[in-house]
Amino acid sequence: MTFQEVMDRVAQAFEGIGGAVLLGGLVLSVVVAGHSWARERDGAVAYRLLRRTFGGVILLGLEILVAADLLRTVAVSPTLQNVIILAVIVLIRTFLSFSLEIEIEGIPPWRRALLPSFANRAPRDQMSATAGSPGTSPGPPTPTTPSSGDTSGAAIVHSPLQ
Repeated sequence: MTFQEVMDRVAQAFEGIGGAVLLGGLVLSVVVAGHSWARERDGAVAYRLLRRTFGGVILLGLEILVAADLLRTVAVSPTLQNVIILAVIVLIRTFLSFSLEIEIEGIPPWRRALLPSFANRAPRDQMSATAGSPGTSPGPPTPTTPSSGDTSGAAIVHSPLQ
């Protein structure tokens, strides 16, 4: 077996793993959302949980499929046409991944870094803190009193989803 044939098989394995991740993740996401609905009897919470968990699965599946395309293009048939096709595929999948991440997280990454409530948390912790925990919701913005050194008298409003 030649190197190109081995790398083609490895790329096929990555594609199979990516497909299995997507299919298995869909089943797992539906089971988790169904369990949430049975426990909470709140379809909106179960739906948000389904979207969040399956969105994460799609992101993982896309990353694995990009790795398969990269392997196939670089190791199997590195022609200029294949490299251009790979670049277009990677751009499309990167855009999809970015859009899905914003959909899942609820906030663009550059805005999340500016919020004090999100500053020291991992992305999954942010979702559970704002909208993912069963029986909780982010709620309305909460006003706080200004510090003793503030003479303006204005209340400061902190919103978890700014």
